Amino acid sequence: MILSNRIKKVKPSPTLEITAKAKALKAQGVDVISFGSGEPDFDTPNNIKQAAIKALKDGKTKYTPAGGLPELKKTIVSKYKIQNKLNFKISEITVNCGGKHSFYNLMQVLLNKGDEVIIPAPYWVSYPPMVSLADGKPVIIQTSKKNNFKITPADLKKKITRKTRAIVINSPSNPTGVAYSKKELSELVKILRKDILIISDDIYESIKYDNLSLFNCANISQSVKKQTILLNGVSKTYSMTGWRIGYMAGPEDIIKKVETLQSQSTSNPTSIAQWAAIEALSGSQVAVQKMVKAFTARRKLIVDKLNAIKGIECSWPDGSFYVFPEVSKVFKFKKWPKLAKKYKNTKAKSIILSSYLLDEAKVAVVPGFAFGNDNYFRLSFATSDANIIEGIKRIKVALEKLN
Repeated sequence: MILSNRIKKVKPSPTLEITAKAKALKAQGVDVISFGSGEPDFDTPNNIKQAAIKALKDGKTKYTPAGGLPELKKTIVSKYKIQNKLNFKISEITVNCGGKHSFYNLMQVLLNKGDEVIIPAPYWVSYPPMVSLADGKPVIIQTSKKNNFKITPADLKKKITRKTRAIVINSPSNPTGVAYSKKELSELVKILRKDILIISDDIYESIKYDNLSLFNCANISQSVKKQTILLNGVSKTYSMTGWRIGYMAGPEDIIKKVETLQSQSTSNPTSIAQWAAIEALSGSQVAVQKMVKAFTARRKLIVDKLNAIKGIECSWPDGSFYVFPEVSKVFKFKKWPKLAKKYKNTKAKSIILSSYLLDEAKVAVVPGFAFGNDNYFRLSFATSDANIIEGIKRIKVALEKLN
């Protein structure tokens, strides 16, 4: 079969692949505990579901404008004004088929062959492939635990070239959970040329801890706002991952082209889901507060238990529902060479470790290799306390067998 060179370069999403494998094992009756899923384990709040049911009963099941309902755009404008202290026109807002679709559309609109997009690592697994699919070049800046997984102005300056088209800032981050302060963002922006776009992925902005004050680059100044594109969605905040509603705010000329692209690809996001999203953004936020409260307790539980395991060091996330523990010491355990030999077809150490944990402990984690750093793995604590306690216990026992 003849396939495009484009698709040959792209591999399946590791997070979705591991989640699917864990679900398949569960379907076979295997007792698997999964820390792989990037979605809240809570149900979509009832008021949001009722809004969708009402839209269905009212016959709001037809095409909408390609870039989303005017009513939803107005709601998003209001959200940015109240929550983020940012003013946008409706023409500066577009709605897409999920947050991932927003980033994909943006890359297709912005990039020509060879254009460079700077991406800090660890990164969300889909950023580099979507840059490549648009014939762009992902330029990775490797961060370290020493700098709390954040890039510095010096790091950024080294990577900027005449081909640099954009930089991606994901705060709070997937997979590390770290967030940039307004001062840190301001220092980074000083390094950027005015023609370099700032893509601010704020999908986890509502899931934050310790009374954290969050900012994005558009908050810095009006001039910086003009070169910033904000990406967001309802998936994580409102446990609406399957509803597929993402949105973006930015310069009108870019937003218009994104809508043109969408009109020739997916057409509009699902009409019923858009009406549900209006309720999500404008209705009661009590369910979100309860969810974040639960995540706060789980964060402490999982970090404390991971740090009690020999060979693992886990930092505290500022937001999101992920932890990204370092496991490089495990690779020096006595029986590691024997394990590596068993999985000899796999070069990445974190993939070997995650394969071992799934086979031996029946625990699913996502290897750090997928996020650009092989010395770590990612765990989602969007699961029950009981699963966290039992799952970390299994990981501890499995690692003890290697040492």
